[in-house]
This record gives sequence, C-alpha cells and structure tokens, in this order.
Amino acid sequence: MPEAATRSGESSLTLPIRVGCVSYLNTLPLIEGLDKCPELSLVPAVPAHLIDLLTERRVDVGLVSLVDTQRSDEPLDLIASGMIGCDGPTMTVRLYSAVPLDRITRVHADIESHTGLALMRVLLSRMFGVRPEIIDFNARERVANGSEMLEWPEAVLMIGDKVVTDSPPAVRYPHQMDLGEAWKAMTGLPFVYAVWTCREEDAHSDAVRLAASILDRQRRHNATRLGWIAASRAGQRGWPADLALRYLTDMLRFDIGPEGSAYRRAIDVFLDAAHAEGALPRRRRVRWLEPASPCPA
Repeated sequence: MPEAATRSGESSLTLPIRVGCVSYLNTLPLIEGLDKCPELSLVPAVPAHLIDLLTERRVDVGLVSLVDTQRSDEPLDLIASGMIGCDGPTMTVRLYSAVPLDRITRVHADIESHTGLALMRVLLSRMFGVRPEIIDFNARERVANGSEMLEWPEAVLMIGDKVVTDSPPAVRYPHQMDLGEAWKAMTGLPFVYAVWTCREEDAHSDAVRLAASILDRQRRHNATRLGWIAASRAGQRGWPADLALRYLTDMLRFDIGPEGSAYRRAIDVFLDAAHAEGALPRRRRVRWLEPASPCPA
C-alpha cells in the first residue's frame, strides 16, 4: 500500500502517485526518467487497459487512449502535460490490406488501441465509403476470436512497436495506409492518440496537480535529449537507432500546446467525426487541466 506523506507547504497526500503508462518507444519522451522520481510509481500496461486502471482507481493518472476518455462511464479530465500525437505520418498506426482500400469488407484490428481503430473507421468511411466488419485481433500472438491465425488476414490494423519490429510481409499487403498521414491529408490537422488523463473528481487534488507538474517538467526535459533516448533505448525494443531517432523527432509530437492549439482543435474534430460514424457511444465536452508552471528540474 502507498504510504502517506506530508510535503512542506502542501496538505497531506498519499505517495507515491500512481501513473499508468505504456512502454512503447513512442512514450519514452514522456516517461523516460520518471522511474527515478520518488513521488511517482509507474504502472505499465497496453493502451487499451489504461482506462480500466484509471476508473478502477488502480492509478491516479494515466496516458489514456483518446477514444477511451469519451467511452468511460466516469467523467475524466485531460491533463495538458503531454500527449502522443503526430502532424502527418505516424509510422506505427498502420492499415495493411491485400485488396484496394475501397474494397475492404473486414479488418482484423489490433486490440491494443481503441483510438487507432476509431480513426481507421472514420478514414475508411469518409475517404473510401466503406464500413468493414471489425474482428478483434491479438497482433502479438496472431489470435482472432480465440483462434490462432495460420495466415495473415486479408486486412489488418496494427499499432505500436510491432509495426516496425514484427511487421506483416510486404508481399502480402500491397495496399497500406498510415493513419496519421491519411488524417492530415483529409483534414489538414494533426492528430492526437493519447493524453495524460485523470478522474474529473480528482482533478484539483494535491496528488494530481503534483503529478501534472512533474509530467510537464519531464516532457520538457526529455525534449532536449531525444537523440540520447533513441540511441540508448531503441535497441532494447528492436528498433534501428536511426529509424527511432527519425520517429521520435520528425514524426511524433508530445506537447499538446496552449488553449486553442491545432492539437486541441484536432481532438474536437476527431471526436465529432468518430461519434458521427458510430465509433463513440457518446460525445462529452473535453475538459482540460492545465499544469502549474514547470517546477525546477
């Protein structure tokens, strides 16, 4: 059990603050170094499980998939301390198809990210006029509906590091779509996949406010050493260091920006589209928690 501690100048709060996160390469600019922060305890999980950790109160803050912030029965606040986003190609959110995209009838969709799935549904409907059947697919184990897949399916959506480290055979999939690139082409906007999130009722607690400040500080610090992160951590995840560096510096974005930023506008545009396409059961107004001024490193 976390022990209670009182910090000078603050009311009593329970430490360490539990932070749910993902261990993909693309999260390192947000979480690298946090394991050395005594105020925090990192709780790793795949993206689709983080919302459950948050709503079941097993973490205090989580890097939650954007769609899950709307699907949650419990109201949530987004924390403007960091995100996983892109302003063009994403590389690691990719649709592979053996047939032209306008002829897809079913997609085996990676179960690890709900936002990638909703984005794919929006893009296929609005760009190609198709609404395929979706089949849950464990892309790590190549299992669909409890049965092992002996061959790669006709169309598959894959998320995360395995797009690079365990990618499907190119000869099987002559038709591919990078979802971030397609969204940019369709809307002219960047895209946001996941954002630091907390329960609305806890948004003004000492624990969440402290976590928001620490997360904001760490993101800013890590932005100055992306080269080191790529060189030091890529090999552990099966990435070539040069590709990892291009991925983290040229493709991905981690700062949500101030009120009115293109990334915040893009969130609203996407959530409206996902709801209209039936990929979201509800459309709540997005509430933001702004971090305090960056605390000293």
